[in-house]
Amino acid sequence: MQKSIAFFDFDGTITKTDSMLEFARFSSNHVCYLFGMFIISPWLITMKLGLVSKRKAKEKLLTYFFGHAELETFNSKCISFNEKILPSLIKKEAIAAIKNHLDLNTTVVIVSASAENWVAPWCLRNNLRFICTKLQVKDNKITGKLEGENCNGAEKVSRIKQLFNLADYNIIYCYGDTNGDKMMLQLATHPFYRVFKK
Repeated sequence: MQKSIAFFDFDGTITKTDSMLEFARFSSNHVCYLFGMFIISPWLITMKLGLVSKRKAKEKLLTYFFGHAELETFNSKCISFNEKILPSLIKKEAIAAIKNHLDLNTTVVIVSASAENWVAPWCLRNNLRFICTKLQVKDNKITGKLEGENCNGAEKVSRIKQLFNLADYNIIYCYGDTNGDKMMLQLATHPFYRVFKK
């Protein structure tokens, strides 16, 4: 009997836009969000130019918007974001692809560079497994730093292989939309780059 597994990137593949930016917008009033984005824009620009790492730019954003936030309060905001905002960001074709895999008894795993704090509630609600970036917590507060590696590029592959013996699967589907997904896509017998059907 054939055994299959499907790995989906989250931001830009399942969602219409970057969930971290949308979560920052949701967690701030409009003026504070715009001011914060202005403050960290040099880091975002230099990241796009390849002058600083995605990790560094991400930590600058997380520190500005969420540094020193109480973990319980932060997680409550994540739940509220899942209820009020995230449903409108999800692509209908992504949900259709996921449902099709689940109907065929394919194991579906979300593999995301976004933090598990706001991705995990959506995954759990949809009976999906997940591999995400973890946020550092000290004294029960979000520091703005990452715990371990940013789950992007080679780290996606490493984390997948830590949790799954891919030799056990006859069919491996991978879905992604950026260069950060291309190493994961190389694992697939059926890779999908910016599409859900061939």
